[in-house]
Amino acid sequence: MRLKISLLKEPKHILLICVGWTTAEELYSCSDDHQIVKWNLLTGETSQIVKLPDDIYPIDLHWFPKSLGIKKQTQAESFVLTSSDGKFHLISKLGRVEKSVEAHCGAVLAGRWNYEGTALVTVGEDGQIKIWSKTGMLRSTLAQQGTPVYSVAWGPDSEKVLYTAGKQLIIKPLQPNAKVLQWKAHDGIILKVDWNSVNDLILSAGEDCKYKVWDSYGRPLYNSLPHEHPITSVAWAPDGELFAVGSFHTLRLCDKTGWSYALEKPNTGSIFNIAWSIDGTQIAGACGNGHVVFAHVVEQRWEWKNFQVTLTKRRTMQVRNVLNDAVDLLEFRDRVIKASLNYAHLVVSTSLQCYVFSTKNWNTPLIFDLKEGTVSLILQAERHFLLVDGGGIYLYSYEGRFISSPKFPGMRTDILNAQTVSLSNDTIAIKDKADEKIIFLFEASTGKPLGDGKLLSHKNEILEIALDQKGLTNDRKIAFIDKNRDLYITSVKRFGKEEQIIKLGTMVHTLAWSDTCNILCGLQDTRFTVWYYPNTVYVDRDILPKTLYERDASEFSKNPHIVSFVGNQVTIRRADGSLVHISISPYPAILHEYVSGSKWEDAVRLCRFVKEQTMWACLAAMAVANRDMTTAEIAYAAIGEIDKVQYINSIKDLPSKESKMAHILMFSGNIQEAEMVLLQAGLVYQAIQININLYNWERALELAVKYKTHVDTVLAYRQKFLETFGKQETNKRYLQYAEVSNMEMWDSYKMNCLLRPHPNYQSHSTWPTIVFSGICKIIFNSGK
Repeated sequence: MRLKISLLKEPKHILLICVGWTTAEELYSCSDDHQIVKWNLLTGETSQIVKLPDDIYPIDLHWFPKSLGIKKQTQAESFVLTSSDGKFHLISKLGRVEKSVEAHCGAVLAGRWNYEGTALVTVGEDGQIKIWSKTGMLRSTLAQQGTPVYSVAWGPDSEKVLYTAGKQLIIKPLQPNAKVLQWKAHDGIILKVDWNSVNDLILSAGEDCKYKVWDSYGRPLYNSLPHEHPITSVAWAPDGELFAVGSFHTLRLCDKTGWSYALEKPNTGSIFNIAWSIDGTQIAGACGNGHVVFAHVVEQRWEWKNFQVTLTKRRTMQVRNVLNDAVDLLEFRDRVIKASLNYAHLVVSTSLQCYVFSTKNWNTPLIFDLKEGTVSLILQAERHFLLVDGGGIYLYSYEGRFISSPKFPGMRTDILNAQTVSLSNDTIAIKDKADEKIIFLFEASTGKPLGDGKLLSHKNEILEIALDQKGLTNDRKIAFIDKNRDLYITSVKRFGKEEQIIKLGTMVHTLAWSDTCNILCGLQDTRFTVWYYPNTVYVDRDILPKTLYERDASEFSKNPHIVSFVGNQVTIRRADGSLVHISISPYPAILHEYVSGSKWEDAVRLCRFVKEQTMWACLAAMAVANRDMTTAEIAYAAIGEIDKVQYINSIKDLPSKESKMAHILMFSGNIQEAEMVLLQAGLVYQAIQININLYNWERALELAVKYKTHVDTVLAYRQKFLETFGKQETNKRYLQYAEVSNMEMWDSYKMNCLLRPHPNYQSHSTWPTIVFSGICKIIFNSGK
């Protein structure tokens, strides 16, 4: 990836200060010559919009945001301009000054609208940070510093403000008495900051000639080497994947993790201000020599198996098949904005249309018009793909047929990225930005909430989500990483009962599912880990460690990221930008294929051929999950789990089909389901017995009372259990039913004695002795 620079021969300004885009092809610039100039990139024309009064020397410009609630404007209609006389000016697109407001003592150094367009923040030489309404009415003075504040940025939720204070960075919430975060960020005065709403990362640049990347807690993620000159400008691309850095005769394009894609040395002087176009394909820079420098992002690359696609020009792509070195050129009517290559299809979005190419035929793409031009994200699954733009989320088939458009309360599509949205053949998962502990789940075919409509809720904030790609809809799983860097897995189908959310690993930084089978990989603290069969946690958690593949991850350096997991090859990008390819064993994927086709004999034969404990452990878990106990017995014997082999043998000897099913469910730890199977089959005593065997005394008594059977049996087992440990009964329910049982025994004995003569009866004189002996028996049995 690199930048293609373009400059006019003659500058249009004397000393340029600030620039801002209205659309992807139109830019406004202003400078100390009091001119506001409009640039049309389609025609290459420039025109003066207005000449400001001589006492207005512009410093910063920011357009009112296009997206305001649900209503969408096609383009920005007004902007705020800050100036050196202590005022900010609200100016229409036609150049009319709608309002001028006295804001600060000294120059107003920066002004920024929040993402909703409901508030404006300004900072100045007087060290004050002020919040204003949309119409320019002062709401509050957020803070007062002893030094000038050179730059300011809103937090992603518009509830916090980031600003500079000398060498310090400060994050101040709008709520009074909320905790303020402050840290030393640079060794020189900080000149520029930017905070991205998609990735929640912070950029800072200073007179110490460095630029740095921080997370929202002030933890450093990247620290650049010193440049020759102070860094005068930084800016995030709208999707948060790239950022640009400006300095004296320097323009740099960087990845979000900090490493550099490209370095250009245009003859511009210092670049004081950088603005990204709305679609994220080009940069405009305000230069100290009066020029506006334009830079287009080109030579982006996408790879899948033996295909490599490169964006050579704004409207041209080159496809190379590395197997036979065949090259195809793809021409587009409009500039390319986003592209994705996966599952044997290339999906390309331009400013107006979407193109779908098959890797089998590059000559005849399927083309359809887009509802809104600026696509910010493309996700692919085997059967369909997802487009995200400013208007919504849209699912299309590879034949171009519109399938669905999921919606949820408070949906903001401009902050969605590949970590917060996931797609499979039947499910769409989206992390909620308002409450980051919640994941919305939708049916892909209808766009309606999945199952009973309940949201997936976790105890901590969720950072990254990923759906598995293969298997049946009812078995669909989602894996996610929370803010503690713990990896969890759970089922997406949720009908009434609460699904278990089970922890798979700790200190996991990034994860990916294989595109061919449900194998999960992740980078843990110092290890690269592959979960060959993650569903083992639902079947037999004891053997989960035996189903893992682990290797040292120190070679990937700090903060690596998994780019893709195709077939048995994992691609990892290191912190310096280099790509590392790891090949894992192909045998687990073959095992998955055999099991999905119920080819158990082939699966056993494969494991015997490979002779690895990992394969046998995966097969054992797969066999139990699919209720094939014969294969499970062979697999457990191979990994030395003798106790489980014996239990499986005992299951085989059970008389009824329902009993076997219940004990298989118990083997997997699904006690409630096992009990339900027995009760539905009318095997009440067995349901009671499994609770007794598990010492679940409350439930055993509850079932006995509910079905009015075997209460005395439960009491007898309980009494024997207490006697074994030398304990006295303290459970109130057991004491109550023991007393009732004794009374029933007494009544029953009296009736028997009255209705039939005792076999030892000889005369009336022996009657009291017989009754007395019966009473003694009852008293003795009750323990009284």
